[in-house]
Parts: sequence; C-alpha cells; structure tokens
Amino acid sequence: MGKTALIVIDMINTYDHPDAELLIPSAESVVPVVADLLKRARRRDAPVIYVNDNFGEWRSHHGELLDKALSGPHAHLVEPLRPDDSSLFVVKARHSIFFETPLAYLLGQQGVERLVLCGQVTEQCVLYSSLDAHIRHFDVTVPRDAVAHIHADLADAALRMMERNMGAHLCDSRELWN
Repeated sequence: MGKTALIVIDMINTYDHPDAELLIPSAESVVPVVADLLKRARRRDAPVIYVNDNFGEWRSHHGELLDKALSGPHAHLVEPLRPDDSSLFVVKARHSIFFETPLAYLLGQQGVERLVLCGQVTEQCVLYSSLDAHIRHFDVTVPRDAVAHIHADLADAALRMMERNMGAHLCDSRELWN
C-alpha cells in the first residue's frame, strides 16, 4: 500500500459564517483530537495537507487565511492546529477537497493512496470529499472523533453513508499512527 496522508479540512477558520454557533461546540471537542493526530502523523513523516476554504478571499494565500483566523475571537480553535513548515496547503472554493483543486495531482506526486480525513463539517465537506476520494480510487479513513459537525443527526447519517456507500473505514483516532 502507498503512503497515507492526513488531510485537515477547513480547520483554519474564523467561525464568522452562518451556523458557526452550531459548529463551534463540536469543533471545540475535535481540536485536541486533530492536534494529536497531527503530532502522530508528523512523527511518522506522513504527509499533512491542509485543504481549506478561502472564504471568498480570492486574493489571499494560506498565510493570510491563517493570520486572519488567528487574529479573530476563535483563535483558540486554530492555534493548536497551526500548519508547520512541512505542511502542504491547498485552497478550495467549494465543499469537496478535490473540486477544481490540484489535490489529486499533489497526492499522486506524493505517492499517496490512503487518505485520513479529519476536520469540518462532517455532513458537508467531509462527506463530499469522501465521495470524491472514493471515485478517484483512494482508500479513505475517517476517525469519528476527529470530525466536527453542525447537526449531529446528519453527521451520523453522513458517517454511515461514507462507510456503507463509499467503503470508508471509520475508526477512533487512537487507532492511527500508533
């Protein structure tokens, strides 16, 4: 099997958007889990790729997105997940990490065949990214405790769909890179 990459979805966030008040409690619970996954993946030299919404800031690059998130009122949700110098960063405009991004090319260049998807929002960006990874023949793992949601019932349904319809492996984050 080829390399496994940790994909961090939309965690560089200002939380200044509709439904943020519903997302924040779930994000608060997953931030320490994602931070731990980042440490373990980096310790194993697994590629870490942040794929993040640009929030309509088309003239921004990843550093500006990070600075904006760190200067906002929810910086405590971003600081523990700050990209390091070895992290890769892809900016996306829509829900899927693959939609009109260079991610598939980047993964091919890195020899990645398995994706561990973490981040937010389970019932939106994580779900659509899992589907797009599946149709591109990537093996997908989703640690249940490392994805944040807006609506718990929809997140549960999304996780079941990822597992049943897309062949995603669902697990606890402690099972990864130990």
